[in-house]
Amino acid sequence: MPEIGLSDIAFHLHPDILAVAIGLPFAYWYGIRRLGPLYAPQGEPAVTRRQIAWFTFGMVAFTVVESWPVHDVAEQSLFTVHMIEHLVLTLVVPPAILKGIPWWLLRLLLRPVMPVVRFLTKPLIALVAFNGMLAFTHSPRTIELMLESNWAHFGLHALLIFSAFLMWWPVIGPIPDTPKLSPPAAMGYLFLQSLVPTVPASFLTFASGVVYPVYETLPRLWGIGVMTDQLVAGLLMKIGGGLLLWGVITWIFFSWALEEDRAAEQRRRARVVRLDA
Repeated sequence: MPEIGLSDIAFHLHPDILAVAIGLPFAYWYGIRRLGPLYAPQGEPAVTRRQIAWFTFGMVAFTVVESWPVHDVAEQSLFTVHMIEHLVLTLVVPPAILKGIPWWLLRLLLRPVMPVVRFLTKPLIALVAFNGMLAFTHSPRTIELMLESNWAHFGLHALLIFSAFLMWWPVIGPIPDTPKLSPPAAMGYLFLQSLVPTVPASFLTFASGVVYPVYETLPRLWGIGVMTDQLVAGLLMKIGGGLLLWGVITWIFFSWALEEDRAAEQRRRARVVRLDA
C-alpha cells in the first residue's frame, strides 16, 4: 500500500467524542455545584482539588486518544496507534476518573443499580469480564468491524472502557458500599492482570503472518510496514501495558509501606505516653 504522511489524514471533528468530552465535565460540574450542598457529607468538601485534577486528567487523556490525529491514524493506517488508544482507554482513563469522582456523587448515581455494581465489581468477575472483552475487541473480525463502522468503533470502545472500570474498581474502592482490596491483594490482582495480556501480545509479536488482514489494505503512515506495525503493537501491549500496571503496583507498595510506618510510629508514641503517665 502507498506511503502517506500525517498531512494526508484529514483533520475532522468527531461529534460523538465531542458530546462525551463536553457532556461529562458539565455533568460533573452540575453534580458538585447543585447536588453537593444536598448530598455531600457534613464537614467534608463536596470535591477536592486532587479529585478535580484526576477527573480532568482522565477526560483530557480520553479526548486526546479519541480525536484527530490518534483516532484517525488508528482507523486509517497503523494498528500500533490503535493499541496505544486501547491502552490509554483501559489503563489510564478509568482509574483517573474513578479517583476523580467524589464517593458520595458516585454512590448517588449508582444507587438504583447498586446490587448489580456489587456483583460485577467482585475481583474475579471484574477480571474475567475485562479480559474477555479485551480478547473480543482484539479479534481480527472485531477489529475489521471497528474500522468499517464508526458507530461500531464507538460502541465497542464504550464496552471496553466499561469493563476496564469494573477491573479497576476493586483496586480504587471508590465508594464504601463496595469492598476495596487490601494492598497485598491489590498488588496480586494487578500482577495477575499484567500477565493475562501477554498471551494475545505474544501472538502479535511472534506471528509469522499478518494477524489483522484489514491493515494490509490501508495506506502505511511514514512507510511503516504491516509486520513492523504488528510487532510494535504486540510489544506495546506486553511491555507498555505491563509497565503501567507495575507502576501502579509499585505505588501501592510504597503507599502501604508508608502507612505501616506511620501506624507503627503512632503506636510507639502511644506507648511512650502511657509509660510517662
